[in-house]
Amino acid sequence: MKYDFDKVINRKGTNSIKYDFAVEKGKPEDILPLWVADMDFQTAPCILEKLKSAAENGIFGYSDSKEDYFQAVSGWFRKHFDWEVDRSWLIKTPGVVFAIAMAVRAFTEEGDAVLIQQPVYHPFLASIKNNRRMPVNNPLKLVDGHYEIDFEDFERKAARHQVKLFILCSPHNPVGRVWREWELRRLGDICVKHGVRIVSDEIHGDFVYPGYRHMVLSSLSEEYAQITITCTAPSKTFNLAGLQASNIFIPNRELREKFRETIEAAGYGQINLMGMAACQAAYEGGEEWLSQLKAYLLENLNFVRGFLETRLPGVRLIEPEGTYLVWLDFRELSLSEEEREDLIVNKARLWLDSGGMFGPEGRGFERVNIACPRSILEKAFLQLERAVNH
Repeated sequence: MKYDFDKVINRKGTNSIKYDFAVEKGKPEDILPLWVADMDFQTAPCILEKLKSAAENGIFGYSDSKEDYFQAVSGWFRKHFDWEVDRSWLIKTPGVVFAIAMAVRAFTEEGDAVLIQQPVYHPFLASIKNNRRMPVNNPLKLVDGHYEIDFEDFERKAARHQVKLFILCSPHNPVGRVWREWELRRLGDICVKHGVRIVSDEIHGDFVYPGYRHMVLSSLSEEYAQITITCTAPSKTFNLAGLQASNIFIPNRELREKFRETIEAAGYGQINLMGMAACQAAYEGGEEWLSQLKAYLLENLNFVRGFLETRLPGVRLIEPEGTYLVWLDFRELSLSEEEREDLIVNKARLWLDSGGMFGPEGRGFERVNIACPRSILEKAFLQLERAVNH
């Protein structure tokens, strides 16, 4: 490979949430973290060069983007997802979670029902509850090791609760599903029928494994586009979360203006200068780096699968179709939530994301971030093996 993803970079002492805040978050100082969804790899060289150039200028005043930024972003979605976007659709925000919270405020009133599909990325529920809306859960069904949507339950609840907004996770975090076109169309049709607007979180769209394809919901029909707020960012793809730059696309003019007004009411202005620079550089020159990264992540996934099958059969991999997060089923070990936490944290000395944070359907599971050098991943699973065996 041209890029060295085996290189271990010391992130301690960098104010990293992943590495520097174990004690503050109630974990042992020597714990090995594979939890929060950022990567332990340096970003693409073209991005580093762009950021160095911006830093050397030495002036960090108010900034915005011009046509070349939009061409880089739109070109990426055209090439990788066959999705043509209009410049007028784009609103930049300092992160997808912020955009989701703003959408909840813009398109619902206090007490309105907002639908999610648990187990799902926990800020979805927080954005609903913190804004005093009513969460409605359409639980995903685990069938023979594969998660599926209960469409009958989805439609029944959408109608019964007069759901105003549906937050879709595509690809799905944490269960790793890459939704098929027919699944997206069936969701879209139900939402059109019942007047439900959609916030589609597609931040993991660049990470799919061979044999799967991420499809942008808004690209499938004009009807879907007119009710959908599509949330994208280079942050997961190129390890840029701390630079806080996201691209939100809203084709419907009325929805777009409501969303913009809500952001302005929050006192939001321009996004991070360095985030914009990094985003443009990533979409202009980061494709080769990403291709090699995905090949490396596939080998990491193969390692995890093989290790569990041969050395930890009591822990089951839910086969991911996308993302660099793997969903592990610990239920065969017959441990309580407290016992599993003790096993992982105190005996294995690992910091994972306990499945319960993603909803009650996640109890008994753990989410593991495999976007790290192989040596770190091997160390983590050896520690887990020793803890389980002893």
